[in-house]
Amino acid sequence: MMEPEKKEKMSPTAKKIAIAILMVLVVLGIGMWMFLHRNEVDTDDAYTTGRKVGIAPHVAGYVSNLLVNDNEFVHKGQLLVTIDGRDYLANLKQSEASVVQAQADLKAYKLGLLVASKNFPGQLEVAQGELGQAKARLFKARTDYGRQHRVMRAATSQADIDTARAELQAAEAAVMEAQGHVMQALPVKANIASADAHISQADANMKAAQAALEHARLNVEWMAVRAPWDGWVSQRAVERGDYVSVGQTMFSIVPRDIWIVANFKETQLKNMRPGQLVDLHVDAYPQLHLRGHVNSLQMGSGEAFSAFPPENATGNFVKIVQRIPVKILIDCGMRKDIPLAIGLSVEPVVDVSTHPSDVNALCKAEGGLNGSGMPFHSVAQDDQDAMLMANGGQAPVGAQPVTTAPVNMPASGRTAKQAARGMQP
Repeated sequence: MMEPEKKEKMSPTAKKIAIAILMVLVVLGIGMWMFLHRNEVDTDDAYTTGRKVGIAPHVAGYVSNLLVNDNEFVHKGQLLVTIDGRDYLANLKQSEASVVQAQADLKAYKLGLLVASKNFPGQLEVAQGELGQAKARLFKARTDYGRQHRVMRAATSQADIDTARAELQAAEAAVMEAQGHVMQALPVKANIASADAHISQADANMKAAQAALEHARLNVEWMAVRAPWDGWVSQRAVERGDYVSVGQTMFSIVPRDIWIVANFKETQLKNMRPGQLVDLHVDAYPQLHLRGHVNSLQMGSGEAFSAFPPENATGNFVKIVQRIPVKILIDCGMRKDIPLAIGLSVEPVVDVSTHPSDVNALCKAEGGLNGSGMPFHSVAQDDQDAMLMANGGQAPVGAQPVTTAPVNMPASGRTAKQAARGMQP
């Protein structure tokens, strides 16, 4: 039998050379990776965030119709809930009748003012005329009574004297009565002002009735609860037949607008500025590759805004790296069939070497839409304006003019960042 051929053993020198080459390749690989990612800042402490608006009725009552289900997408103005409003309809009819009554009262008082402006001056003139007539009769009665006393006793009788005395007393009483009528008719302006005041009161009553009618109409309108904007129904806590109070949250609507809040360490914020490009990876949807930009940095750490801020002026102090919330807006990559829910974990990677115009160019190169069916949101000018305001009207050092000119689609083999900068691979 033939003996098997002995395998050639690698010499120690060759082994050393191979190990050295391998180590050099590893070092070069690590160095290349660090060089390519030297301007990237990332964190896994980031989550999707959005507005969650509670939907509550303006009027109290029993739910007569519930027209939405859990997690249903609704459009702005869509009818969601109707409240049993028979009481509000009855109140509306009563308010309408009150307005009609107030209008009739106002019309009557206006006619009364017209009559008073003519009657009261006329009554004064009549009273003054009656007073003149009474004074004339009094003068005649006094003359007749004096004549009865001046004639000889044989030329008159006691009956004539008594008659003259009675006529004198009656004339005096008539004068007093006429003077009273004049006194009653004298305040002509005051009586007219009183009639005018009744008009003002009736006008105020009519306005109050009209306000009550408007409120009743609003109550009838508020019986129908409609969606304030597009969004998804969440946390439904009402059923048909439930009694709901004014301001009681029945469910929430989460709009389409979603952004990212990433809590970066304070040591990672050295070169981070608003407008820089961000790559976003959502844990729930690995197939999504979103792009966005840094919108703003919160002016305070999470602990600074907590209910019980830490008290560091103590004897024992341990330095803890703080985290600053950073708001990131999504610019492109969204898909209609994959809506992002609030609270999903996200891994953002911020390229601190990019400029706001890079975000616009990159998203336009990748389609020009943000994936949700909405036109591409240009952020460069807004962010540059924000940076100008933050710098007292002066452009930051090294800032470039904003441009939104389209660029060509990235060629095969070019990275996204290189396409944004117009670089070759």
